[in-house]
Amino acid sequence: MIQPRFSGNVVMHLDEQTGAGLRQADAMEPIRLLLADDHLMITEALATRLSAAPDVWVAGRCAATDPNLVAIVKGVRPDVIAIEAAPFGAAVGEMVERLAAAHPGARVVILSADRDVAHGVAAARAGVAAWVAKEQDAAVFEDVIRGVCRGYSWFPPEMLGVILRSLRADVSQARAGDELAVLSSRELEVLRAMMTGRRGRQIAGELHISADTVRSHTQNIYAKLDVHSRLEAVSAARAAGLEPRESQAQAGETS
Repeated sequence: MIQPRFSGNVVMHLDEQTGAGLRQADAMEPIRLLLADDHLMITEALATRLSAAPDVWVAGRCAATDPNLVAIVKGVRPDVIAIEAAPFGAAVGEMVERLAAAHPGARVVILSADRDVAHGVAAARAGVAAWVAKEQDAAVFEDVIRGVCRGYSWFPPEMLGVILRSLRADVSQARAGDELAVLSSRELEVLRAMMTGRRGRQIAGELHISADTVRSHTQNIYAKLDVHSRLEAVSAARAAGLEPRESQAQAGETS
């Protein structure tokens, strides 16, 4: 059931004492969970519910729109990040990529009242592990948290068909000869910069993104193109006819 709304940013909450107790009480390390939602009542209700689960520890809480979200993720180092998608709209995919870059081992779960299927497709393309509607019972959310840590995924039935068709279309385009069709526009920009020999920090500076985000995009490029190195990725790009990205300095010289 959706909880009442609460406006304003939420201060991150860490309870190291509770976490240490859980580790001692349980032979297995508990799942470290970060809850990111702008509505305090939701994170409080979930944290209270999950406090009864010996295998899940709410290691941190913050607002989804907290400007320090990436830094919080790096500090908490969660196994699972549950975040509300609504504040990001169509840019939810980029947010998923930023979170994955901040802590590559984390699984990102969308916990949202957002029902826009296009946003679900964008999140799935970015590698989100699950999308849970807020009206779902909290027990379902618990099961999803455990499931994604075992490599499972979960999407609402009303979204799943469109998501699968979209991902299949991506694969079909790649098989039809456009191997780069599976890449996002930002991934294409990174790949074009890689073709010139520029490295992570140089690419980050030119595209005005962080080095961690460049690293995440690079990993996505390797996975989507089924390659294992920068050299293979660049070779695939050249074979597909992709043109390298001119640096700003080069562009200025030719203008």
